[in-house]
Amino acid sequence: MAYKAAHLAFKSRWHKTDEELCRHSMSFVLHKAIQNDFFKCYLYLLEKLPLVKLYALTSQVINGEMQFYARAKHFYREVPATEEGMMGDYIELSNTDVESSREFLRKFVGGVGKAGTSRALDCGSGIGRISKHVLLPVFKSVELVDMMENFLAEVPNYLQGKEDRVEMYYCKSLQEFTPAPRRYDVIWIQWVSGYLTDKDLLEFLIRCQGGLKDNGVIILKDNVAREGCTLDCLDSSVIRDLNILHSLIDMSGLTILREERQEGFPEQCVPVWMLAMQKGPGHS
Repeated sequence: MAYKAAHLAFKSRWHKTDEELCRHSMSFVLHKAIQNDFFKCYLYLLEKLPLVKLYALTSQVINGEMQFYARAKHFYREVPATEEGMMGDYIELSNTDVESSREFLRKFVGGVGKAGTSRALDCGSGIGRISKHVLLPVFKSVELVDMMENFLAEVPNYLQGKEDRVEMYYCKSLQEFTPAPRRYDVIWIQWVSGYLTDKDLLEFLIRCQGGLKDNGVIILKDNVAREGCTLDCLDSSVIRDLNILHSLIDMSGLTILREERQEGFPEQCVPVWMLAMQKGPGHS
């Protein structure tokens, strides 16, 4: 049934396009060329993706949100506001993750020509695990953004005496969030970029540039596919390979300063990479 629905969605789209092109007197030859290119792309997608996934991601709408986003929010309603919940049952990897993140961050903050240490933004913060263990030991203050209100409500308890150094909480999805202009020395984006579509991730990276102070840095840390892009239907997220990430970063106008693979995780885990980025030349 899902296959039939997807096919009808494409067929309906082209029926409408046929009529509009005729009304606007586009040449028949150009129309056919566009149509042929479209169906070549369509057939390529059929080869590369299960059609039910393609249809679910592109054609459904739930409560005014794309199903991709609605499913992720539904998933996180069942996740406990604990460190175990934030780590997705991989709590034993938390210390290794934190130590690597601290070491990576030290390369880009403090000193001449590096980012300052006044304020950092924790994107997809959850209850503040990264803020507590990575950012607050370095920065005077932090701000947290997450789509789940119950996670943010737990932050003061979790930070255990450091909550007064949180300047702001933003209960928003990243596709709807814009960092305040020239406010942050570092914007940290960990294990959340996969919950954005390519278009929304690109646009978010562009908006983040406006939120950086001079010499400010964006650090993205996430699961990275060995090849291509895969969809996790359980939590409605995607895992991109490095080539796809590089392409999005390049299109955003950011320059990659350094990238490193997370060490110390079990071999059976999806690879995790850290990428540090700055505004490229010509981006003020």
